[in-house]
Amino acid sequence: MPYHRLEVFKKSYQLALEVHKVSLRFPQHEQYELAQQLRKSSKSIPANIAEGMGKQSSKADVRRFVQIAMGSCDESRVWLEFSRDLEYLSKQDQTFFDQRYQEIGRMLRGLINRYS
Repeated sequence: MPYHRLEVFKKSYQLALEVHKVSLRFPQHEQYELAQQLRKSSKSIPANIAEGMGKQSSKADVRRFVQIAMGSCDESRVWLEFSRDLEYLSKQDQTFFDQRYQEIGRMLRGLINRYS
């Protein structure tokens, strides 16, 4: 299946765009630290889904890239917690994003199971 037809790709791509925009409001001194890490991990999710789905020569290849996407999903959640605790994000915004990453994580687990 082409990656762009997967709901998990669509949701993670959209969320990465939203997180990118929010991170641009972080203080200037965090743009090359926390904000950059958050942008990188959030974009890594749809990128690894796309790469994995493009390597459908074996289930193991697909699964490996989706597992990397899962790690990036969890990493993004940690950076959001830092952002909240450093008061760059409100608790409400962090919770909103975290819930969406939890949903993406469940979807990624389903995809991993499909290719196991």
